[in-house]
Amino acid sequence: MSWFESLILGLVQGLTEFLPISSSAHLRLTAAFAGWHDPGAAFTAITQIGTETAVLIYFRKDIARIISAWFRSLSDKTMRGDHDAQMGWLVIVGSLPIGVLGVTFKDQIEGPFRDLRLIATTLIVMGVILGIADRLAARDEVGGRHRAVKERKTLKELGVRDGLIYGICQAMALVPGVSRSGATISGGLLMGYKREAAARYSFLLAIPAVLASGLFELKDAGESGHVSWGPTIFATLIAFAVGYAVIAWFMKFISTKSFMPFVYYRILLGVVLFALVAMGVLSPHAGESAG
Repeated sequence: MSWFESLILGLVQGLTEFLPISSSAHLRLTAAFAGWHDPGAAFTAITQIGTETAVLIYFRKDIARIISAWFRSLSDKTMRGDHDAQMGWLVIVGSLPIGVLGVTFKDQIEGPFRDLRLIATTLIVMGVILGIADRLAARDEVGGRHRAVKERKTLKELGVRDGLIYGICQAMALVPGVSRSGATISGGLLMGYKREAAARYSFLLAIPAVLASGLFELKDAGESGHVSWGPTIFATLIAFAVGYAVIAWFMKFISTKSFMPFVYYRILLGVVLFALVAMGVLSPHAGESAG
């Protein structure tokens, strides 16, 4: 991997990780369109450490409060009803599905799941689901001629059942094109949560999964020697800087705007991708995994 490739892929990772459009799909597509080797699942997982570090810094006050309350609840029974302590447990519970499925389907994630036809399908299908979820949220928020405004749930109402459903939604993002934020935010909206609440829990839930995946791939990459460490670290730093700016923008955006621009983008990109593969412009296996 060249330094120029790492610069572009780092920018792509940072720009797309927190938007509901799938960073893994965009890394794969960027390489395919440019005629580069597929950066591979290992590169994606390692550069996500950069974007997840941005989450740690942006939500540092929330995270510090949750960790402190969770640890205190282990020895102080009176703390177990505290919302922050419960959030700590819910993040752990919600992380279980992706941990189990990530290990079980590791070979498929690094191979067949990166087929461009599958990515096009998941872009479109998840786009439709996000669109439906967004419309339902908008209907509750504004009401209508024969409907009263419906109050949506906050994270204070999050329980184990909803936490597990969020976790299952997050696990769907193991397939490129689904989008971690897109799947979890859609799940949250469909369960009746506010946009900001769904996005906030989505970002918090991603922390243990992404960091664990990145560290796991770091270990394997170090043993295999297949990763170009200089360009990969450079891409990770770029992803961190860009990702932080995107989080700040996105959290403000969703407080007043809908997700429909992302829905239209996903569907259009999926249709174009299908057309390019059908016309032979792109091979569904364009590029080879870099390991």
